[in-house]
Amino acid sequence: MTAPTHPTTAVRRTADGSPAAPQAVTDRPSTSTVTDRSSSPTVTDRPSTSTVTDRSSSPTVTDRPSSPGSFGAFVSAARRAGRLVVQPRMGMSDPRAMRAGLAATRAADATTVGTVTLDSYTRVGDQTAARRALAEGVPLNGYPLVTYDTAVTRSLLDGIQDPAFPVQVRHGSAAPQDIVAALLLAGLDATEGGPVSYCLPYGRTPLAASVENWTRSCELLARTRDHGADPHLETFGGCMMGQLCPPSLLVALSVLEALFFAQHGLRSVSLSYAQQTDPVQDEEALHALRRLAEELLPELDWHIVVYTYMGVYPRTPDGARLLLEESARLAVRTGAARLIVKTAAEAHRIPTVRENVAALEAAARAAEAEAARALPTAAGLTAGLPMAAGMTPDTGIHAEASALVQAVLEISPDLGRALPQAFERGYLDVPYCLHPDNAQRTRSYLDTDGRLRWSEIGAMPLGGIVELAHEPRLTSSGLLTALRHVERRFDAAALDPSPTHRPLDDGHRPPVRTALSEEGR
Repeated sequence: MTAPTHPTTAVRRTADGSPAAPQAVTDRPSTSTVTDRSSSPTVTDRPSTSTVTDRSSSPTVTDRPSSPGSFGAFVSAARRAGRLVVQPRMGMSDPRAMRAGLAATRAADATTVGTVTLDSYTRVGDQTAARRALAEGVPLNGYPLVTYDTAVTRSLLDGIQDPAFPVQVRHGSAAPQDIVAALLLAGLDATEGGPVSYCLPYGRTPLAASVENWTRSCELLARTRDHGADPHLETFGGCMMGQLCPPSLLVALSVLEALFFAQHGLRSVSLSYAQQTDPVQDEEALHALRRLAEELLPELDWHIVVYTYMGVYPRTPDGARLLLEESARLAVRTGAARLIVKTAAEAHRIPTVRENVAALEAAARAAEAEAARALPTAAGLTAGLPMAAGMTPDTGIHAEASALVQAVLEISPDLGRALPQAFERGYLDVPYCLHPDNAQRTRSYLDTDGRLRWSEIGAMPLGGIVELAHEPRLTSSGLLTALRHVERRFDAAALDPSPTHRPLDDGHRPPVRTALSEEGR
């Protein structure tokens, strides 16, 4: 892995994007010197939100403005300085509101990067519907990047995005070519997804078509390197289905998508992993993810990004806070560089900007406390290394993930061919995923300790590695119980903080677990 070597002074930001009084010094890239933006435009100094454009032809790479700085380099510098980068999920259709959200994220008392999440119409390529919604003043559930004129988005980012505050576009598309072209024109070069993870859970687009779409998108991103940019692409494979996918498959998919990105010219990537049901099992999975990345991506600038739990969320504010804080501690203990947060509003509605900022700051405080608690090994975090690699039991996650990755690579060195064939043969098979290209022969369950395990492996090459449990067939009631396991555990801890219900004892495993009724495969 590569990392910047020139420290500069960290800059806190006020809500309009201008620098506040400097505080602690952090290790940032040499390109991250922040100029005084005291006269930069305010949120209201934006073009009309009704400006749209017709992108009937794809722009060339040279049409984009110069890169504001590397997303990957910023995160690497923060990691070297011992700071966890925290990031919200955030997307608003009104450019003024989107700019205000980015400004508030930048001004948060934390080391942050920005997010522009796109709307559902843009995700599926229905620009006609997006244009109609904007014309009629109908709010969308994200920012319609492709529909707005490039000047609108560039103006939205002006004075907000710079090397000290990179911004990532999040979208969920199996056909992101127009999205990638639009973000590049706007001066952005960081996004996320993958040919598998943004196909199987989200629709019925054939996997082979998604692979071809992502091939073209990766190559478009990679071509910006010829013009001095260092584009960044994050896998979403480690978040497959949100919950009930055993960690070894999440790790394998994250690694395989990163290899796919590298095959098509990307040199700065991040590998995702979503917090699951058991903190010790999650630690083991993240150590396995790091080991495989070190083995298979030695020439790339890469980092690991943890997602706060993506399944059914606690309904109480305190339960949600406990879960968020646990994800921050998990990230610190395993040397992850970035955390995608969730808010106390997740179980009820789309969070406000204020709630997003509160979550960012709460996660940052939890991360700082965990790093201070583990001071004897804090040097590991500063070096970008996990704190507890030798302390986590090995239950076979690395062996399982390695076997899955190796089986795919043995099909063909070209992952564009290997990935669809791996799903066709059942070598990769996601439990509870109903996509037509998924074999649907695998099943998982939660054991009585709350750990995710395989009950059926189908044709996946895990024979002799996985010890299958002989569990009763999972009923609808058992599935709902499993889906709500985390919600109930953390809400119980919030309502009754006694040791029996406390989700964390020493920062790791809950001291008491109860069996889940009607569980099985």
